[in-house]
Amino acid sequence: MTSVIAEAGNLPAAFTTFVGRQRDIAEIRRLLGTARLLTLTGMGGVGKTRLALEVAGTFGKAFADGVWLVDLAPVREPSSVASAAATALGVPDLGVRPVLDRLAGRLAGRRALIVLDNCEHLVDACAELARRLLSSSAGLRILVTSRQTLGIAGEQVVTVPPLSVPDEAVELLRDRVTAVRPDFRITDRNWAGVRRLCADLDGLPLAIELAASRLRTLTVDQAVDRLQDRFTLLTGGSPTVRPQQRTLRALIDWSYDLCRPAERLLWNRLSVFAAGFGLDDAEGVCAGEGIDRAEVLDLLDRLVAQSVVLATEHEGLTHYRLLETIRQYGRQRLVESGEEQRLLLRHRDFFLGLAERLAEGWFGPGQEAALARLRAVHSDLQAALDSGGDRQATLALAAALRFHWCAGGFLGEGRRRLDQALAAAPEPTPARARALWVGAWVALLQGDHPAAERWLDEAGHLGEQLNDPVVCASVQCNRGTLALFQGRRKEAVSLFDGALSARAALREGPEAVFWLFQLAAAQMNPREQRATETARHALAIAQAHGERWASSYTLWTLGLHAWLRGDPKAAAALVRDGLEVQGGFSDYVGTALMLDLLAWTAASQNDHERAARLLGTVRTLWRDTGTTILAFGPHLGRHHTHCEEAVVGALGPAAYEKAVTEGGRHATPGRAIAYALGGAADADAEPAAPATPTSPLTRREREVAALVAKGMSNRLIAGTLVLSPRTVDGHIENIRAKLGFGSRAQIAAWWVANQTPTP
Repeated sequence: MTSVIAEAGNLPAAFTTFVGRQRDIAEIRRLLGTARLLTLTGMGGVGKTRLALEVAGTFGKAFADGVWLVDLAPVREPSSVASAAATALGVPDLGVRPVLDRLAGRLAGRRALIVLDNCEHLVDACAELARRLLSSSAGLRILVTSRQTLGIAGEQVVTVPPLSVPDEAVELLRDRVTAVRPDFRITDRNWAGVRRLCADLDGLPLAIELAASRLRTLTVDQAVDRLQDRFTLLTGGSPTVRPQQRTLRALIDWSYDLCRPAERLLWNRLSVFAAGFGLDDAEGVCAGEGIDRAEVLDLLDRLVAQSVVLATEHEGLTHYRLLETIRQYGRQRLVESGEEQRLLLRHRDFFLGLAERLAEGWFGPGQEAALARLRAVHSDLQAALDSGGDRQATLALAAALRFHWCAGGFLGEGRRRLDQALAAAPEPTPARARALWVGAWVALLQGDHPAAERWLDEAGHLGEQLNDPVVCASVQCNRGTLALFQGRRKEAVSLFDGALSARAALREGPEAVFWLFQLAAAQMNPREQRATETARHALAIAQAHGERWASSYTLWTLGLHAWLRGDPKAAAALVRDGLEVQGGFSDYVGTALMLDLLAWTAASQNDHERAARLLGTVRTLWRDTGTTILAFGPHLGRHHTHCEEAVVGALGPAAYEKAVTEGGRHATPGRAIAYALGGAADADAEPAAPATPTSPLTRREREVAALVAKGMSNRLIAGTLVLSPRTVDGHIENIRAKLGFGSRAQIAAWWVANQTPTP
């Protein structure tokens, strides 16, 4: 059985040692042997998440289809829970079918463990998700962390206790203090103070972690005394036993008060981030009114030193995050300061500005890096869309994310977001006009022609009313796309020509590539060269501007024309070039179209076995989009059907289905492309890269992979290859997408195993 995606599992690597809880781990493992739904509950800071991840990590290959973490802390809306789970498991969210249905279907018959982390603010939605998934797969186990149980049939509950005092608590304190103060020792002289400190902290791991950071400069006795003063303030001197939640609050209050004013201000403001964030994000959202932009890095470093902010390196770049308990505390302080609404607006405006800049500069170099950037902040984009308030800003953001939705693999979410934003803001504004034509494009890619037509009609009317030439041209071009997809090719040619002629600058600008390749597809006639001339013109513009994504479609168009003219070898070479480019994206539609054409070229050369395998990858990709090639033109549907019939006739039904099943195992664009490019080359065709006939990577990506295998960080790779660190980060994201990998270690292992030389 194949895994849900390329690598079976997505558990993050731990960045600190795990201390104690061996009995808890053994008991949870025992319970998961029979319980299908197990919830770890307990107060914030007690270590539920870390314990769940440690348990999950012990299972190794016991779950054939992987161990998966779904972090729900950044999710704010119950309606987004299923989508978050699908994203974590690598299940594409593309079609109009509900994402929960697709997720349940993908997990049917699988043997997997899913960790649903931080469910307390979304209990009902998590309960529905767990109920549905467990009913779809008898081999599925779900491990939940939540301050509140899900309350559904079959749920077993384990209350996570604090660490034992003194044994486990003291060991955790020693481990964390020596990490920041290597000369720290527990001796007979300080033992009583250490034990007292751990007892005062009630053995709560988060409280101990925060206290350990203070022992960098304080003695143990000083820490005990200062903490006792804090407890006295909190309880009003009452001699009664403190509830554990007050213990944690007192410790966080103490940590907060020991921060400098600017550090406290940054802590508050960082709480608006839904998930992790980079330095650019923190500077863009949090600087100003008390924090100079140049100060942010130093302030972050100080908060990291105090264990308030956690820092990890992700593909050579430092990534920051707040533990959820710490984030919630900062958010409460932000509310008390009166700054919350202003910071939420800054957060939304920052990500709106980011999305608009990337959209405006899309048809040029850096497209893969742009998508990688948007994927990295996906949770914050969701939070910005959910922020409410200015409905026009929400419309603008949903429209600006069009390439994230359409080229980045989030078609389904994009459709839902545009539906919601348009329904909430019916006013006839420029933002609505743009969102309407973007929504029509998304609907076209989903095969929903009626919705596309309806939205284009309204967008066209608004564009004329507002005298907006960009909207009018976009509407007319999308009407051309609709006509092309419905087989009205002459009408499509007229619409594309009219739109491009009306805006002469558009015809020669880089964005013209997107419309020119479709014009070429509409002009397709094996007896004429007009389509080839249009496509070559589009390719020349793309190359001049460093555009790659639309150029890959242009190569497909040229390949289709070559195949129609009876030259399958030339067609296959053009399609392979297009697939090389497509590997940097997560474009299911583009990949499926190209692989379909590659199958036709194989069948035309009597390589029916290869054609059947390619049709298998195509079947899987079309299934995940929720549509078929027929939605992109009846002529394409006829060619596909003819190819299938020819291959079945040559192989026989049994051999055909066996080959299709083999090809269908490659269930993502990256894996399907790697499989197609790694297969047998068409007879007499020149290999794209003689030194690496089975590699889906470009030359530069192979150079980067070779240096990753040598253990270099992204910064070292950037220096070696004379590139910017962000460019290297984009290359790493492309490599991972193409190979279906989740870590640098997997890239290095792949490189060593394949011994791919760098030309």
